[in-house]
Amino acid sequence: MSSTTSGSPAPDRPGQGELVSRGVTPLPPEEARALVLDLNRRSTPADGGICTYQVVVDGGACPWKLDCENCDKFVMTGADLLYWRRKREHWYSLAERAPNDDMADWLHKIFEPTARAIDGLERALAGLGLLEDALALDMRRPQDYFHRLWSTGFKISELAVIGREKA
Repeated sequence: MSSTTSGSPAPDRPGQGELVSRGVTPLPPEEARALVLDLNRRSTPADGGICTYQVVVDGGACPWKLDCENCDKFVMTGADLLYWRRKREHWYSLAERAPNDDMADWLHKIFEPTARAIDGLERALAGLGLLEDALALDMRRPQDYFHRLWSTGFKISELAVIGREKA
């Protein structure tokens, strides 16, 4: 397979020293709007996104033991983009420093679905004209939680599909 320790990357993986983020091909605005979920009514914050599972929103226990990244009720917003970009860079960094190729390949395989969802989130935000706002978000400053960036969410399962289709 690929060798991250010898410097030759696998397909669709950055090589050592390459930029993790590449140009984003925006979704057409009508496709991006079709993916949007309205989070103003029934949702609750989760680690790195929003939970829309009503039992949890109503205060109940999560039947999936808070495995949000693998839950079809988990939603990402534009406000989550920088968090997930940092996570992606962290995983690539771990894989780059893996003691052997098998471990590096395993790390890339584990994070690959989430990486596709991040790519999809970038494309969807670009299609809605919100990508620049998401990239400029400074969480150290007071936020307008009624801004579209916070209330416009996308299911990660749908983001992973459009992330895979990136041009």
